[in-house]
Amino acid sequence: MDRIDLFRIFARVVECSSFTRAADTLGLPRSSVSAAVLELETRVGARLLHRTTRKVSPTQDGVSFYERCLPLVADVEEVEGLFRQSATQLTGRLRVDVPGRIGRLVIAPALPDFLDRYPQIDIELGVTDRAVNLVEDGIDCVLRVGPLSDSGLIARSIGSLPLINVASPAYLARHGIPRAPDELTGHWAVNYASPSTGRVENWEWVENGATRETPVRGRVTVNGAEAYIACCLAGLGLIQIPAYDVRAHLASGELVEVMPDCRAAPMPMTLLYSHRQHLSRRLQAFADWLEALLKRTICGDPGQV
Repeated sequence: MDRIDLFRIFARVVECSSFTRAADTLGLPRSSVSAAVLELETRVGARLLHRTTRKVSPTQDGVSFYERCLPLVADVEEVEGLFRQSATQLTGRLRVDVPGRIGRLVIAPALPDFLDRYPQIDIELGVTDRAVNLVEDGIDCVLRVGPLSDSGLIARSIGSLPLINVASPAYLARHGIPRAPDELTGHWAVNYASPSTGRVENWEWVENGATRETPVRGRVTVNGAEAYIACCLAGLGLIQIPAYDVRAHLASGELVEVMPDCRAAPMPMTLLYSHRQHLSRRLQAFADWLEALLKRTICGDPGQV
């Protein structure tokens, strides 16, 4: 097997801590991955991995070798693609994970444009709101909305997602229209609990450049965007939601924006990669396309929705 291929396989095993997961992400039989690592260890004359029935981890020599492998593999991939100037010459598969409603409402409908531009790139689109492990799940990049924890991943800012306050006409006819946050004590909200922490989010708004928040009473609590919007449509309370999420409902009159001067701060959108060294030209092409798409479709002025 080619030496660089051995390096690639070894690096993926280290990142996945598993021969099986590495084989799955590389599209190779597990036996081929195991044989490749054994061949590499024979060539370098050192044991690179600790193997147990539950986990694979690098030895001290393995850690040093892995750190030297990454730039070598990246340099080879860059040289291999040096003369591939046209979009039609970008090839391969990309595994991408995005939030559910952005994937369904925005990215999936626009994918024909990307695939027409890059006819030899295939997309495996994961549409989920759960946290994913880029390395272990073999994902090339993931789109995150909201503040980021310190994950050690490479982050690329994609823009900000405007939020608006909305309610159904039926709710407003029954409870009145709130004009300012200090009137929220007389209203109901559909409460949203974070899927990861279970914490119910307070009502937020920006005042004099600072974010303020207050709890709003609610009889229904949900942990997903679909249910959040459905309960609002049913007249169960006010919600704060990304503007693009309810564009059709606003246009049809099913929902109405309230307190337009007291919106929450926009939510940052970030594209995350596992390693800068693995940022292939096809991934760069997708990231550029995605950034342009999101800025064009959902990062604009909510008043134009």
